[in-house]
Amino acid sequence: MPKLSKDSAADHKDWGPVEEWNTEVDGFSIDFITFKVDMDSTPVLKGLPGDRCTCPHWGYVFKGKVTYTFDDHEEIHQAGDAFYVPAGHLQRVEAGTEYLQFSPAEELRTVSENIERNFRQMQEA
Repeated sequence: MPKLSKDSAADHKDWGPVEEWNTEVDGFSIDFITFKVDMDSTPVLKGLPGDRCTCPHWGYVFKGKVTYTFDDHEEIHQAGDAFYVPAGHLQRVEAGTEYLQFSPAEELRTVSENIERNFRQMQEA
């Protein structure tokens, strides 16, 4: 894999409450993500099957805390934790959280398009 950092990422998006740096390599999306505010993903996942994220993720938390909710349990990942999260989750993140995430690019693209659509609708309301 080529070397990657925030500075060398192909794409950078600042959504206001969330900032991300992204590059795709061999069918995987590599994302550095920073959350500027506390965030619950539930509203932006509406419309996906089960209203949950349909993409698995592998990653590493640099700062902060992220909680993944499944039908039968929750998983909390904090600074210094590596993680794998299967499809079918919701996410809550504390402000200041930063993590690196690897995801299948096509699956993440479907989820991201849904999130962006819902986020725009929320801003327009």
